[in-house]
Amino acid sequence: MTTCPLVSSDWLAERLDDPHMRLIDASWHLPGGDRNAQKEHEQSHIRGAVFFDIDRYAAPSDLPHMMPSASDFASFAGALGLADTDTLVVYNTCGLFSAPRVWWMFKTFGAQKVYILDGGLPKWITEGRPVESGTVAPSPAVFKAQLAANAIASAEQVLAGATSGQDQIYDARSQVRYSGQQKESRPGLRSGHIPGTVNLPFTELLNEGRLKPRDQLQEVFAALDFDPAKPVITTCGSGITAAVIYLALECMGVSGARIYDGSWTEWGGRDELPVATGT
Repeated sequence: MTTCPLVSSDWLAERLDDPHMRLIDASWHLPGGDRNAQKEHEQSHIRGAVFFDIDRYAAPSDLPHMMPSASDFASFAGALGLADTDTLVVYNTCGLFSAPRVWWMFKTFGAQKVYILDGGLPKWITEGRPVESGTVAPSPAVFKAQLAANAIASAEQVLAGATSGQDQIYDARSQVRYSGQQKESRPGLRSGHIPGTVNLPFTELLNEGRLKPRDQLQEVFAALDFDPAKPVITTCGSGITAAVIYLALECMGVSGARIYDGSWTEWGGRDELPVATGT
């Protein structure tokens, strides 16, 4: 049984001055829009929070924000003043969107006490809690990173799991993207989904931007004939919202899921991989 990593704003407010508490603004917005997560961070963030740039703190790759190596992640985290022994609280500026991805990254690289702020920055601000502008200049720290085994699924593993039916593979994208009705925004990508996968839009797991209670999450998964004893892989457009499904599973007490890091950006761009359309 796992413990849901969501923490309340009351919980955080009581610990805000703890010298071992570190806050991480993990906000990220879809490319092509008019929002700049880093500029928004500089305008307003929870007191003491550092900005984690998902696109920058990534592996060198033609694919966006791929998981970096353990040594690179250690350098990134250390430069942000984050140690693997710190208590880390991750949040984002709009609903529950990109924070689970960064929470999963820290968890996967060995952070023992990493949490997600329930309600994120919007709830924090609504409650009149302290924010600041500008940027934080953290003192460097040591993050001892070691990548957890079997945390990430490759395209070949996804293909094998989907073809054999041995894995339950959930796609967090919208129904119109999954079905192929909506053209992909990234150039060169085919439309549709990985054959043998199940569509579970991440928004189905949320209520007004916050993760649904455990009993409601169980109802969502039960409707999809979910088997908690069977391996799970989660996927999405580029590995961000796949982590929302991963988080929901953790909060249901289901551990051991893998994230397909390349997700549709990789799969839809590789012509040798099969594509299905429709629902």
